Amino acid sequence: MDLQNSSASNGAAAVLIGDPAKFGRVAEDGTVFVITPSGERPVGSYPGKSAEEALAYFVKKFEMVASEVALLAARIRSGAMVPSDAHEAVNKLKNQIASLNGVGDLEKLTNSVEQIPALIEQFAGAYEAKKQAQAAEKAVRRNEILAQKERIVQEAEALIESVNWKATTEKLKQLLDEWKKAPRLDKKADAELWKRFSSSRNKFDKRRRTHFAGLDAEQKKVAAAKEIIVKEAELLINSKDWLKTAQKFKSLMDQWKAAGRGKKSTDTALWNRFKAAQDTFFAAKNADLEKRQGSMAENLSKREALILEFEALLPVSDFKSARNKFRDLESKWRRIGITDRKKLAALDARVEKVSAAISELERNHARKNDPTAIAQANKVVQGLAEAIENYEKQAAKAEAAGQTAKAMLAREAAAARRTWLAEAQKGLTDFSN
Repeated sequence: MDLQNSSASNGAAAVLIGDPAKFGRVAEDGTVFVITPSGERPVGSYPGKSAEEALAYFVKKFEMVASEVALLAARIRSGAMVPSDAHEAVNKLKNQIASLNGVGDLEKLTNSVEQIPALIEQFAGAYEAKKQAQAAEKAVRRNEILAQKERIVQEAEALIESVNWKATTEKLKQLLDEWKKAPRLDKKADAELWKRFSSSRNKFDKRRRTHFAGLDAEQKKVAAAKEIIVKEAELLINSKDWLKTAQKFKSLMDQWKAAGRGKKSTDTALWNRFKAAQDTFFAAKNADLEKRQGSMAENLSKREALILEFEALLPVSDFKSARNKFRDLESKWRRIGITDRKKLAALDARVEKVSAAISELERNHARKNDPTAIAQANKVVQGLAEAIENYEKQAAKAEAAGQTAKAMLAREAAAARRTWLAEAQKGLTDFSN
């Protein structure tokens, strides 16, 4: 049989077996013989079976060995068989065939096995090529796995300093799942990568635990501060000092914001208490304000009527009489109850305008009757008159001496002081009016 071109799939074993009638027979006593070129020999019997069944049984035994021969040849040609293992298989098959109790063309089967060593040598290159291809494929696969695990490790290392605690924890869990699903590398490479990956996870976890330990302490501190704020707010619920208490609530709100964020559940509970206290107070304040709206409107009407009496004092001619009437009106003004602050400001400004006019007349009167001021005014008038007389003398003397420029300067100085003298004399006249 030609093992160079035959294979198990194209019926190599059948070729080796041939026609059983040519290579075996069954004697009358049931003994089965195999026929070989050197004669026939008994291979056994199959009691209780017909001659055809007995012959088929021993043909089957031959077929099994023939199939092994064909399969060995096929594996050698494919490069799947290690040459040393192939030689060992050949020797094993030779021993099997030598002692085979089967029916078939034993000579051809033996010759086929004898051809296999040459086949091994012929396809040794195929084995080496396949071996190298498998090694290359294995190297490529190793590099792929190495790259996959290196990526996992690098992603983990990049997360060490992350402060996005929840998302990073989930990401590291995802990377761990990826690591578990990834195929193994050699022990050394896997150990080195795992050490880096594990170290990254541990470092982040240590930072996370430290953070939350500090956060817990900070949250307790915030809760304590806000508890004080809430208790203060709750003490103000029944206050009737509307303005002062409203300002206090604003201050407490500023303190709340400055206290920072605490644990969400605790913050929410404290805020609900603070908000309830605040809402209760302002509800009472607004109810009181609504109640006072009517009286404020009435008070506004009283002030608007009284402001006309204030303004009737203008223009002021007798400041003493005006001041006395102003004081009476001011007393009535103060006795009027609460008024809308925005409208009250404009009315107060009008009252102040009247008061300012009276005060101005009082100051003018005091100034005109001040002896010191009168004496100072006379002194200024006298000084200017003397200065004018002196500059006139200097001008006349300069002209007599032919000093025209000097005389001109003296007369200009005298003219300037005459203007000042006129203003001073006018001011002095005011003291007598």
